[in-house]
Amino acid sequence: MYKLIKPILFNLDPEKAHGLTLSLFRFASKIPFAKSIISSAYANDQYNSSTDLFGLRFPNKVGLAAGFDKDGKYMDLMSSLGFGFLEIGTVTPKPQKGNDQPRLFRLKEDEALINRMGFNNEGVDFLVERLKSFKRTAVIIGGNIGKNKVTPNEEAVNDYLICFEKLFDWVDYFVVNVSSPNTPGLRALQEKEPLKRILQSLQDVNATKDQRKPILLKIAPDLTNEQLDDVVEIIFDTKLDGLIATNTTIDRSKLQTPVATVDGIGNGGLSGAPLQNRSTEVIRYISKKSEGKIPIIGVGGINSAAAAKEKLAAGASLVQVYSGMIYEGPGLIKEIKKAFV
Repeated sequence: MYKLIKPILFNLDPEKAHGLTLSLFRFASKIPFAKSIISSAYANDQYNSSTDLFGLRFPNKVGLAAGFDKDGKYMDLMSSLGFGFLEIGTVTPKPQKGNDQPRLFRLKEDEALINRMGFNNEGVDFLVERLKSFKRTAVIIGGNIGKNKVTPNEEAVNDYLICFEKLFDWVDYFVVNVSSPNTPGLRALQEKEPLKRILQSLQDVNATKDQRKPILLKIAPDLTNEQLDDVVEIIFDTKLDGLIATNTTIDRSKLQTPVATVDGIGNGGLSGAPLQNRSTEVIRYISKKSEGKIPIIGVGGINSAAAAKEKLAAGASLVQVYSGMIYEGPGLIKEIKKAFV
């Protein structure tokens, strides 16, 4: 189905195409015979190979990366496509519109995307209501949390705590996002002291719960080795459960798309195939530095089963996809799952 509609979608504005694609699949998934076709074409549980990580049982190793379904509108649909886990968000305490459109761009020559969405979402309260009505299956749900643009960095910890408390009963794990390049000043929170303060504050609250939830940190691919060393130290100091490597990059080198085209797009985070090698390098570095003691979810440039296996070989235990699915379609999920059986 996707291959038939992809040429049409790629002639539309990327953000509109994203919404249209999800709406079409969601509509089809509500029709009994169509839902059966979608499930048999994409999900196929025979390729599931469960993985135990963070005290959770993941039906398979392939997850949906944050940013694809910011408000939890498509959890039923994404579950039917065969994902083992879905990461919803990034969500903030208050609703926010994000940056002005256009804010999502395709680099077709590179099988890449540039986005400067800016944490556009309906706010944590709306997400909680959707999670309450979501009919749970074996799929694992992660909550990716961030801060509002208007919140000063020195008060950012409060935004993360608000999202943590409100989502606690409704998600299986949390991801702290301080690595998006599209909220001014956000990446400054990756520095050692502010990052440790946020993570320790969350862990302190986590420890008061009857049953704590896993907390992971999502990092940028643009960190230096010295900064990655700090990340490893902080994770050990705060007893964080794991890491997601990596978010989008601000690096524009080695692209096939003409420089003038890229410059004309302007700021934003680059995802897709050009990120593949760097994200793998970060995974390998963290895994080696931590002697394999930090569980890692690998994401960045996964557009094939081979690319996914490369992440696992570097030290990741699970993988997530986003841009690769835009270019390859939902069949990519089954392709990767088959390679892991």
